[in-house]
Amino acid sequence: MLHIDKSGRIINSKVKLEIHLSIQKRLMKKVSGLIVHQTNSPTAQSTFNGYKQGLSGAHFLIDKDGTIYQTASVHYQTWHVGKLKARCLVELTCTPKEIKALKTFNPTLEHKAEMQKNVPDRYPANHDSIGIEIVGMAIQGNNPNEEAVYEEVTEEQNASLKWLVNELSLYFGFPKSEVFRHPTVSRKTSSEAATAAW
Repeated sequence: MLHIDKSGRIINSKVKLEIHLSIQKRLMKKVSGLIVHQTNSPTAQSTFNGYKQGLSGAHFLIDKDGTIYQTASVHYQTWHVGKLKARCLVELTCTPKEIKALKTFNPTLEHKAEMQKNVPDRYPANHDSIGIEIVGMAIQGNNPNEEAVYEEVTEEQNASLKWLVNELSLYFGFPKSEVFRHPTVSRKTSSEAATAAW
């Protein structure tokens, strides 16, 4: 079982502390799940440089060699998810009223409607999820009209991801069914974290 101190930092030799206070937002009252991302940056340092802007970030970063950095306290929200997709569409549980509302494409209204629900009726959001970033670039092909494709996650990254997901789910008590790739829960590049495995 993980040891997490009062400030929300993991005390474990597998985790290096690289806390960026600039990405920590409000206190997080509950952790309902976990979202896996890729950075679209070539190195851990380039991601850290971005975190200095303080706009968005995740709680953990896994470098290509499998090194795990904790970048924010698990007691605080970070902005890592974005507007939620309707989970009921995927799980075929939408009410007729929801189906009618979703016929008009409006991500802002869709997100607002989702935020009236609790997990597992909606996906985990910024205020109740841990974010894990994996260093990796989205590579644009020869056709600029095609979506960029994220590079494959390394074996070392996947080994670290598996360990971290397992430890966090045990510590916070959420099921692994509440661990998602970023494009599943929000409108992002579809290949982001496609080769991540936990």
